[in-house]
Amino acid sequence: MVSERSLEVLKAIVRDYVASREPVGSKTIVERHAFGVSAATIRNDMAQLEDEQLIIAPHTSSGRVPTDKGYRVFVDHLAAARPLSGAQRQAIETFLGASNDLDDVLTRTVRLLSQLTNQVALVQYPTMGHARVQHVELVRLADTRLMVVLITDTARVEQRVIETDVPFDESALSELRTLVNGATVGLLLQDAPRALREIPVQLRPAVQPLAGVVVASLIEQVAANRQDRLLMAGAANLAKSEQDFSGGLFPVLEAIEEQVTLLRLFGEMQVDDIAVAASIGRENAEYGLDATSIVAGGYLAARGEIARLGVLGPTRMDYGTNMAAVRAVARYLSRLLGEN
Repeated sequence: MVSERSLEVLKAIVRDYVASREPVGSKTIVERHAFGVSAATIRNDMAQLEDEQLIIAPHTSSGRVPTDKGYRVFVDHLAAARPLSGAQRQAIETFLGASNDLDDVLTRTVRLLSQLTNQVALVQYPTMGHARVQHVELVRLADTRLMVVLITDTARVEQRVIETDVPFDESALSELRTLVNGATVGLLLQDAPRALREIPVQLRPAVQPLAGVVVASLIEQVAANRQDRLLMAGAANLAKSEQDFSGGLFPVLEAIEEQVTLLRLFGEMQVDDIAVAASIGRENAEYGLDATSIVAGGYLAARGEIARLGVLGPTRMDYGTNMAAVRAVARYLSRLLGEN
C-alpha cells in the first residue's frame, strides 16, 4: 500500500510522462505540481512507489516512468474521465447523426473515435442471434444482373450484385420477390436458410434458375450477418507512437489483424452500456498485445443487445481523455440505435 501523497505523486508522474514521453524526476514534480513539500520528500514518495513496482527507472540516474502496474493503479484511482469539450460533443452528434444505416453508423463511429483519441478505434457489430429478416428487395439492373438487398430489424443492410445464366424479366423478379418476402419476413436469421431452400420448387420452371441464384446469395448474406465482426480505423496512429513499442510495431499490427483474438479480448473485458474498462499492458499478454492498452465500453444495439467499442494504443496513453471519448461515443451510439 502507498500513502495518499504517494498516490498523487504517481498520478503526476503518469500525466507528465504521457504528455512528454520523458522520465519524470522529483525536481520536475516539485516545479510543476503544488505538493507543498521538498524534492527530498517527493524522492521518498517515489522510492515507495518504486518498492511497490509502480514506477521504474529506465536508465541510471534518470527520472521514473510508470510500469503496467502503475498505470493500472492510476486508472483504478481515476476519479473521473476528462470531459469532452462542447465542440467535441457536437461533432459526435453531427457526424454520427448523418448516418444512413447500421453499416454507415459503425463505419463513422470508428473513424470518429480514432480522430478523437489518435488511437486505433474498434467497434463490434451487434450480435445477430436475435435479428430477424425485415425485408428482401430484388432490383433488376440488366437482363442478367440484379441486386439482392437483405434488411434486418437491427437496421443492418446487406446488398450484393449477382449475375444469372439466363435473362429474366420484371415479371419473374416480382414473382420471386413476393415469395421470398412471404417466406422469410419475421424469421430469425438462423431460421431463414431453411425457408429459402424451399422456395425454388414452389415456382414455375421458368423462374427456378433465377430463384436458385437469388436463394444462394441470400443464404450467404444471412451467414455474413450472423458472424461476429469488428470494424477498425486509425491503425496508422500506431506509427506516431512507434517508439513506445520496445518490440517494434510488427507484432502489434500482426495481432490486431486477428479479429477472433480481438473479439475474445473484448468479450473478457467487464463492460456494459455505462461502464468503461481498461486492459493494460501485460494483462493483454495472452493475446499478443502486451505492449498495448485497450479502453473499451459497451453500447446498446437496436434490440437491446450490448456490443463493444473501444480504442487500442500504447500503454503510454491519455487514459482520462480516451475513457471520456469512448463513453461519450458509446452513449450517443446507444441513443441513436435505440431511436432507429
